[in-house]
Amino acid sequence: MKKKKQSFMQGVMILMFSQFLIKIAGLLYKIYLTNKEGFGDTGNAIYSSAFQVYTIFLAISSIGVPNAISQLISSKVAIGDNKGAYRVFKIAITIFGLIGFIGTSILFLYAKTIANKYLGIPEAEMSIMALAPSIFMVAVSSVLRGYFNGREKISVTANSQSIEQIIKTILTIVAVEIFAIISQKNTIIMVAAASIATTLSTFISFLYLYVFYLANKKEIWKDVVTSTFNKKESLIKVIQNILYLFFPMAITALLSAANRSIDAFTIINTISKYMGTEEAKLKYGILTGKVEGLVVLPYSFNIAFATTLIPAISAAQAKGEMDKAVKRISFSVLATILISLPCTAVLIAFAGPILKLLFPNAYLGEIMLKICSLSIVFVAITQTIGGVLQGIKKVKEPVYAIGVGVIVKLILNLILLRIEELNIHGAIIATIISHIITFLISMYYLKKHIQIEFKVIKFIVKPIIATMMMIVSAWCVYSKLAICSSGNIKLIASLIIGSMVYIISIIALKILSKEEIYMLPYGNKFYKVRNRNAVK
Repeated sequence: MKKKKQSFMQGVMILMFSQFLIKIAGLLYKIYLTNKEGFGDTGNAIYSSAFQVYTIFLAISSIGVPNAISQLISSKVAIGDNKGAYRVFKIAITIFGLIGFIGTSILFLYAKTIANKYLGIPEAEMSIMALAPSIFMVAVSSVLRGYFNGREKISVTANSQSIEQIIKTILTIVAVEIFAIISQKNTIIMVAAASIATTLSTFISFLYLYVFYLANKKEIWKDVVTSTFNKKESLIKVIQNILYLFFPMAITALLSAANRSIDAFTIINTISKYMGTEEAKLKYGILTGKVEGLVVLPYSFNIAFATTLIPAISAAQAKGEMDKAVKRISFSVLATILISLPCTAVLIAFAGPILKLLFPNAYLGEIMLKICSLSIVFVAITQTIGGVLQGIKKVKEPVYAIGVGVIVKLILNLILLRIEELNIHGAIIATIISHIITFLISMYYLKKHIQIEFKVIKFIVKPIIATMMMIVSAWCVYSKLAICSSGNIKLIASLIIGSMVYIISIIALKILSKEEIYMLPYGNKFYKVRNRNAVK
């Protein structure tokens, strides 16, 4: 029996839940590594530098793949061309399998040169080599995820990502513990062990996707042979269509990775000149190992909107239902604001207590976390807008927006990091400014290509009021419990109360319309209950 396709919001909620599990699992192993004797902030600096190089290769070979493939697949499936969709899938597997193999080979063979010449961290060589095989596996996995996303089976992607991160967390802890004993807590060996765990987890995720594909091969083939429409295209034309979407998306992903990797190539090399290499590594480790890990949490949940919007908008466009797509876009931007704004406020207001709760043995970085948090809203909204633009095949616009941001980031890093009084904070300031510029350019393109209105009261004023009520209530609880409770209990209690106040504020301020509430899972029931209580 053919499985029912998932609705837009079902896809969003599935991915959000998946991202929640992924980030919690990821945070657990980061907490473990940071507090682990022999690893700590120095180990984080080595691991993060290797991972940033790995991320660049992923961007080239696979990061833009799921979105590009899902867009092509969804537009064909929407008009009944399942045969054409499957052909796109087969050709894409060949193309990106080859690209992934080349990426793996380069990263493995030139690990020493990259670590010594470009990163300035020779200790990262083993980690880079350990991560190299993942490039091929992720490239192929990305095509499989894109195919299932395009067929509106978002849960497959969510499950594979969740499995990968959970396995990665478990294997990282086990591998680091074993190699810590074997190497007598040698930091370089422990970091390499963590990298090996990453590669093994990507292999297991790939196996899950492949087994799922084999298990559903009959259903997929049935759709192919009963295809109601088939637009015959030459091999060259299909490849052109794939690469036309992939290259801009890949460049967008590459530029996003480059924006982060600029820090890996500039921070230690610059600030070590006036504070020493070890101190520079320590600060870089705090930024990448703890601070950035917390800051990415909010917009990692938000990626669910960007991922789900691409096939949804492509399908709507193919069917001539853009009015429906515009409503989803408006709701997605509002939801993005409602998710990211309170997260920003919490990390600024409670930066110190949060670091002490999560990293009791290494809680430095409060000022870094407060400053970094200012970028969350801009990055999250830019993510959502990027998904919209890619969904309507305006794939070059995100490249322009992020490209300008990267140039600004690089220039400001080179200027601000040289100021000793700012030191590593100069890189953080550069990041915030670059994200704001990228956001403004992305918003310009969105308004240019889609007739959509964002009311200031609804999208800015009311969410800010709700966030302020949340923070004030949370801080009052935190202050009142100052004498009778431990710091961790105070923090958890205040955040729970603050979250409840925030939800009540959203309802009281009527930020969500009836139609938007109905878009939520069980939204119709919630709306009826809300109205019944309002009448009472």
